[in-house]
Amino acid sequence: MKKELTLGFSPCPNDTFMFYPLVHGMVDTGGYSFTERLEDVETLNRLALEGTLDVTKVSYSALGHIRDQYALLRVGSALGRGCGPLLVSSRELDPAELNNMTIAVPGLYTTAYLLMRLYNPKPCRFLEMPFNEVMESVTSGRADVGLIIHESRFTYRDAGLYRLADLGGWWEAETGLPIPLGGIAARRSLGYRTIKAIENALARAVDHACNYPDSASGYIRKHAQEMLPDVCAAHIALYVNDFSKNLGNDGEQAIYELFRRAEAAGLLPHSAMPLFATEDDIS
Repeated sequence: MKKELTLGFSPCPNDTFMFYPLVHGMVDTGGYSFTERLEDVETLNRLALEGTLDVTKVSYSALGHIRDQYALLRVGSALGRGCGPLLVSSRELDPAELNNMTIAVPGLYTTAYLLMRLYNPKPCRFLEMPFNEVMESVTSGRADVGLIIHESRFTYRDAGLYRLADLGGWWEAETGLPIPLGGIAARRSLGYRTIKAIENALARAVDHACNYPDSASGYIRKHAQEMLPDVCAAHIALYVNDFSKNLGNDGEQAIYELFRRAEAAGLLPHSAMPLFATEDDIS
C-alpha cells in the first residue's frame, strides 16, 4: 500500500499542468500517493505557516518564515525572467508617490509583496485581498494601485489599467538574476529519503507534462475557470520553464539573494537552516 501524503498547489495553469501527472498516477510516484488540495497561493502560504500540508507550493517570501519546518525541492518552482509582479493603476502616476497611495496586494506572505517592500521601503497603505480581486479594486477606486500576479499580467490592459512598474524587471536590473516567485516545499519531518523520493517523483511529473502537454488540458481548464484558452497557454509558457525542471545555480543564487536582501531589510527572519533537505532531516 502506498503511503499517502497531502499535497497543496494552486489552481493556476502552471501548477495544474505540472502536478496532473503526479496526482493521477501517470508517473512512478516512488511508492507514495498524493491527496491534492487546491487553494489560492496566499491560503497555501498560511497553511504552510501552520505546518498543515506535507508538500506544498509556497511563495518564496513565506518559505523565508518556515525554513526550520520545510525544505525546498529543486523541482517545480515558478522562477524566471520577464515574469514578475506588476504595479498597475487606473491612470498614469509617478511611482515616487506610492507612499501616499493605497495599494491592493495579493497577500502579505507573497513574494510580490516582499518585492514591493524591497522596491519601495517607504511606509504605504496596503489593502490585502485574493489576487483575482486586485484589478477590480483598482478599477472600482477602492485602491489607487494594484500589485498583480499570475494571469493578470496578460489581462490588465484589457481592464483599462496602466503599468507603473515591473518589479521583476526591477529585480533583474538590480541583481542580474531571475526572479524567484514560488517553489515546492516538503516538511522536514518526512525525512531526507522521503523528501528526495518526492522530488524525484515530481521531476518525472514535470517531464511528463512537458512531453505530453495536452494530457492535462481538461484538468487545467476545469480549475482555470473563466480564463481564456490563449491566456491559459501563455501562463503555462511563462511560468513552466527550465527552472521548473531544476533550479540550477542561477535559480539557487536568486533565492539566496532574495533572502539576503529581505533579511538585511528586516522583512524576513534570519535563518541558518539549509535551503534544501539534508540527511539531518530524519523522520
